[in-house]
Amino acid sequence: MDAVILAGGFGTRLRPWTDTVPKPLIPLLDMTLIEHTIRILPRNTIQRVIIASGYGVNQMRAYFDNFDAGFEVIVVEEDQPLGTGGAVANCREHIRGPRAIVMNGDLITTVDVEDMLSHHVKSNALISISLWPVEDPTRFGVADFDHNKGRIRRFQEKPSLDEAYSNLINAGCYIVERSVMQGLSTEHHSMERDVFPGVAESGRMGGYRYSGRFIDAGTPTSYLEAMVAAIEDNSFNTGGIVGTSWYADPKMSKKGIENSAVGMECKLGDGIRVNRSAILDGARIGENVHLDNCLIGRGSTIPANSHIVDKVIGFNQQY
Repeated sequence: MDAVILAGGFGTRLRPWTDTVPKPLIPLLDMTLIEHTIRILPRNTIQRVIIASGYGVNQMRAYFDNFDAGFEVIVVEEDQPLGTGGAVANCREHIRGPRAIVMNGDLITTVDVEDMLSHHVKSNALISISLWPVEDPTRFGVADFDHNKGRIRRFQEKPSLDEAYSNLINAGCYIVERSVMQGLSTEHHSMERDVFPGVAESGRMGGYRYSGRFIDAGTPTSYLEAMVAAIEDNSFNTGGIVGTSWYADPKMSKKGIENSAVGMECKLGDGIRVNRSAILDGARIGENVHLDNCLIGRGSTIPANSHIVDKVIGFNQQY
């Protein structure tokens, strides 16, 4: 089976980081966001990864030309935004086999792809989606799920709280049969709004509820949530953990840094206090700086005695 990674968005909620780097290539510890997504794909089931890319497509191609993902990787360009449905259709000619798994490119998940595939095939579904319970489902697609049959009876995208069918949301991973893909338009449209509701009404939409992790790392808050989860799960290849923080070089560790990530070749001043923040490679943090819930870009400079809360500092910028 092939996997399609949806990575065509502009990543506006992570600006200014995404002004120069496409969101899937934003670092999270020592990997990019999209690598954390690819990492959960089973090598004995997935043979090819197809990345649907728009903004920053040349950077995406250059990155994967020099990266061994363990799969064949194809980057397919969107000349204009196509939505999730149009993006899948645009990748159709590269997809082999009777079905494909589709995942969001900023997804941090522990979904068991092989088990989800087994449920999908056994239930004879046209589409199966991963499901996750949340307190507030209004930012997501919501499923009316029949637990006994494992089927989704109805599906709605971003409903109001009083109209939501349930608190079970589309958790960013779905399996789609080729017969559905063949009927998708290459014009801009949404799988969630234009395809899922009709398949649910036909009685052939499966649901796969799982436990573990689900983080949509597309905002500063959720990015930091993903960072903390990656530290807790040891989801990195190099570097190490000192206390509650990850360091690309553990010898750089300092007192006062908690629940944070520090990249390579950073300069950290004395007396700093850093909580739940990401400091990318080459950043310079002055003495007595206090950071809370911040994203500090690669090569940026934070002057001494600065107190910064809930900010995203761009690459190579001085605060």
